[in-house]
Amino acid sequence: MTRATRALIDLSALRHNLQLVRETAPASRVMAVVKANAYGHGVVPVAAALDAEAFAVATLDEAVQLREAGCDRPIVVLQGCHDGEALTLAARLQLQPVVHHPGQIAALESVSLPRPLAVWLKLDTGMHRLGVAAEDFPGLHRRLAALAQVQQPVNVMTHFANADTRDDPLTEIQIQRFKATVGRLPGQHSLANSAGLLGWPASHADWVRPGIMLYGISPFHGVAPAELGLRPVMELRSRLLAVNHYRRGTAIGYGGRYRCEEDMPIGVVGIGYGDGYPRHAPDGTPVLVNGRRAPLAGRVSMDMLTVDLRGQPEARAGDPVVLWGPDLPVDEIAGHAGTIGYELVCRLTRRVAFDYVD
Repeated sequence: MTRATRALIDLSALRHNLQLVRETAPASRVMAVVKANAYGHGVVPVAAALDAEAFAVATLDEAVQLREAGCDRPIVVLQGCHDGEALTLAARLQLQPVVHHPGQIAALESVSLPRPLAVWLKLDTGMHRLGVAAEDFPGLHRRLAALAQVQQPVNVMTHFANADTRDDPLTEIQIQRFKATVGRLPGQHSLANSAGLLGWPASHADWVRPGIMLYGISPFHGVAPAELGLRPVMELRSRLLAVNHYRRGTAIGYGGRYRCEEDMPIGVVGIGYGDGYPRHAPDGTPVLVNGRRAPLAGRVSMDMLTVDLRGQPEARAGDPVVLWGPDLPVDEIAGHAGTIGYELVCRLTRRVAFDYVD
């Protein structure tokens, strides 16, 4: 018998969220971000389900995986290529590396490629992570524009630092910095991530780069997916392994963090941090047992967690449990655990089975 802990991936919800992208930015093309195994949702089935004009990944290895799976759409490699061998592979697979450092331009200048590469020059407008400074941009752009190894014209992108906070002025500043620096240069331009796409129409440009919103997770602090019209794509499920009855004062689990407040039933759920559920989730973090909320009661262990079933005295071993999904947003669980929904969906381990439904 297979283990009950599974992730259900709703491909129709994925396509619904892509349609919302198109309705929000109708004049832009869509570069769907599928890095980190499509934010933990499975990059090959997700890419196959998404009718996006292009895909974006973080690394060359991720791009190779997509090509080997038969993906023939343009693929942008956000961390770029750093030596001649990587650039040659990128050219052979017709990938589009991002250039964010002068050393990458030097590597391009010193290599002979089987075909010119479409590249994206990344401008740092305020993220201060990857990207070239505004004062260096004109000279570096000219170097790329002069190369036979580069498909012309050069494309340009940037990335927002604080777009997930709607009242932060930095996003508007970054948009203006981009416009002032790039001006009317030819080539394709891209600024908007999920938060920029939903919150700043001026950032839409030629291409938008939705990531987290495709998976039905809100990019904004304190805003539920449903408020944005998003449908969560992943539902993480398990079952009750046991229902035990304990006396008042009984310590539950490792370290005895939780003590029964009265004579009460405790449910044992077959999922733990070995599956990717957050170990530091505190008492009171909700799960759904038979579709109704039940609070965590005790420390999460590797294979199991325990919940307070006083509100469901009829619950029995084998009953279904949802850890997050459409009726229990992953960001709510992340808030209890002191992290973000991005991390939780990305960290599921290989022993969680994935089921794809449409």
